[in-house]
Amino acid sequence: MAVTTSSVAGIVSGRNPLEYEASAPWTLFLFQVILITAMCQILHYPLKKLRQPRVIAEVLSGIILGPSVMGRIPKFTATCFPPVSKPGLSLVANVGIILFLFIIGMEVDLKFVRKNYRSALSVGLINMAIPFALGCGIAKGLYSQYRQGNEDMPPIEFTTYMVFIAVAMCVTAFPVLARILVELNLIGDKIGTIVLSAGIINDLTGWILLALVVSLANSGSGVNTVYILLLTVAWFFFLAYPVRYALKYYYKRFTNEMVTGEPSHMSMVLLIGLVFTSAFYTDIIGVHPIFGAFMVGVLVPRDNGYVIRVTEKLEDIVHIVMIPVYFVIAGLGVNLGDLNHGIDWAYTIGIIALAMVGKVAGGLIAAKMNGLYWRESLAVGVLMSCKGIVEIVVLNVGLNAEIISERVYSMFIVMTLITTFLTTPLALWVYPQSYRERNHKSKENSDETALLRTQEEISVENFQDVRFSAVVLLLNNIDTIPQLMLLLKNLQTSKENYQINAIHLRELTTRTSHLLEASSKDEANFGTNDHDQGKFTSIMAIFTAFSSILNMKSSIKSILTPVDSYAVTAIEQIGSKSDLLLSSIPASSLTHSPEGIEIIENQYKQLFSRCWANVGVLITSQVGTWDQKKTVHCVLNHNNFLSSSDLLCLNIVSSLAKTYPSIHVHVSSSTGTTKEFEHQFDGQLKSSGPNVDLTVSYFKDFNDLISTSSRKELDTAQRMFVLPYDFAECAEVLRMSRLGQQVSYDDILVVKSHSEHSQ
Repeated sequence: MAVTTSSVAGIVSGRNPLEYEASAPWTLFLFQVILITAMCQILHYPLKKLRQPRVIAEVLSGIILGPSVMGRIPKFTATCFPPVSKPGLSLVANVGIILFLFIIGMEVDLKFVRKNYRSALSVGLINMAIPFALGCGIAKGLYSQYRQGNEDMPPIEFTTYMVFIAVAMCVTAFPVLARILVELNLIGDKIGTIVLSAGIINDLTGWILLALVVSLANSGSGVNTVYILLLTVAWFFFLAYPVRYALKYYYKRFTNEMVTGEPSHMSMVLLIGLVFTSAFYTDIIGVHPIFGAFMVGVLVPRDNGYVIRVTEKLEDIVHIVMIPVYFVIAGLGVNLGDLNHGIDWAYTIGIIALAMVGKVAGGLIAAKMNGLYWRESLAVGVLMSCKGIVEIVVLNVGLNAEIISERVYSMFIVMTLITTFLTTPLALWVYPQSYRERNHKSKENSDETALLRTQEEISVENFQDVRFSAVVLLLNNIDTIPQLMLLLKNLQTSKENYQINAIHLRELTTRTSHLLEASSKDEANFGTNDHDQGKFTSIMAIFTAFSSILNMKSSIKSILTPVDSYAVTAIEQIGSKSDLLLSSIPASSLTHSPEGIEIIENQYKQLFSRCWANVGVLITSQVGTWDQKKTVHCVLNHNNFLSSSDLLCLNIVSSLAKTYPSIHVHVSSSTGTTKEFEHQFDGQLKSSGPNVDLTVSYFKDFNDLISTSSRKELDTAQRMFVLPYDFAECAEVLRMSRLGQQVSYDDILVVKSHSEHSQ
């Protein structure tokens, strides 16, 4: 083939870089990838604020770049997406979708389904049956209007067409569904368990039905269809037994990967080779290559997070380049201009309505059968109505197999975008965080050990009634672990040795490996990259060492959650309102950038405003130390009347008095000395430990206390302040922490009783 000078010299010799040349097809391809990626990122940025999945931005990018919008610009399509360039884009897109279905297969946890098989089968199948039946109904009209007698497409049996339309109506996008559950903090909830297990059943059933439809469309007779299905089933069993056992033998005999969870280069070669081999086989027998890739993904070992590490190796190139190209091509095939008759939009609205009503009703009925409340059942139905990625793949398979026309394809794409867009806001509306918190509170016994008295009924002696059933310890900073553990050791008495459940929160990103870990029910959660894993391993090692030295009953786990949901996720680990949620903040972090301070302040405020149990935040000025403090300062509010949070402060100070016998109580009072209070303090706190040295002083307001501290009249060296949140809210604590760094007192413990949330 002759190569012209202009094609070698490029734009310098006057070559048009967007002119397609068979000898250099990559030039236009690279431009197309740049354009597609940029458009997807631009659209995803505002949609991300609305908690919308990336697939919406990718399909919308295709619609905008296609004939519906920018394709109306003269020569835009002929220049940027000429027909001769489509095979190159399609090749990359189809390789990407094969790898993507392999990743989706790895998300399917069959052990989790077996553990929850009753709810999984009932919700999954009923949720499919109702929209499937509705799809069969509307398929008759679509077939008569758009398919029967269409001379531009090969003839097809109505039964094949009907099953495809029904499948397109009833599928649920499991990858998008799992991410929505994680972002809404529903993974650990009963709803999350039901929806996740039902979504897996829905996903598996949908792919099986789609394989049936494709085989029906590709086979020349019913006998051929039976042969295709038998060959597919035989291949699955071949992968499930000989191949899977051979892989396990290889891993155990020749590698250490099931222990480390880290796939080697050779293992990745074997897996990718197996994926393409399986895809090739299912393609040549007349199904579709994506089914072969999906089968291999389902059968990859899940030991020690192995599927998470395999996903990490693949997901970047797949999700950044290949999948956007695939979904943009899907969007390019949508021409809203073809929907130019009233009947077209009538069918579009009908498809949207039936898809939503069918999925919501199916989920509602099935969830109610499993014992959920009406509102929870409705939330299950709304979540199961999510379409997204899987629906787009199904529609593309149907379009390429010439089962549906481009006009019907456009209708279903519109339905997919609308139903996927509505899932998150509808779920938040039907099942908001406030309802979940109220529902959790209503299940608690109102006469638990914590105080539920009115302010007038509370006296100093009542602090002895405060009990903690367990402690939820939020560990996000290695430096503050010594102070937290020492505080907990001093709070425990010989009669109380409560369980300490430590959690380490990590930011949930858009990575599929994070989604796999977050949706996993395995309690042994580790970080999915070297930095995450190293940090959590260090925190776990330090916490475990301290727990062993101090003889504490403890457990620790790592949880992935969005940054703005840190507080909510921590609160959801609470089992009872008599629990204590304890967190820590290094005082130095409150003097950093304004953005960092704002994030910490928001988390601080959310912990105190939303937590329905006892909560405490330890602000440490001297991180990484374990000094034996000599004096504990207790600040009480309410102008001679004690609140429940004041009593929580006194309870903590009473426990600390066994180790730190020097106690100084500061009482907010506009009238000065109150002998009655002093006698109560003298009688109750002095009995807390041997040789307790008690001092009581009075102040008028917060500024009075701060000015006293700044003059060092409190003898602040190696001191600890314990104060109620209703006295010193975020701004005041920020001032105190900065003062603490100046005058060198160590810690500030801010607490709030759960009774304050009930009043």
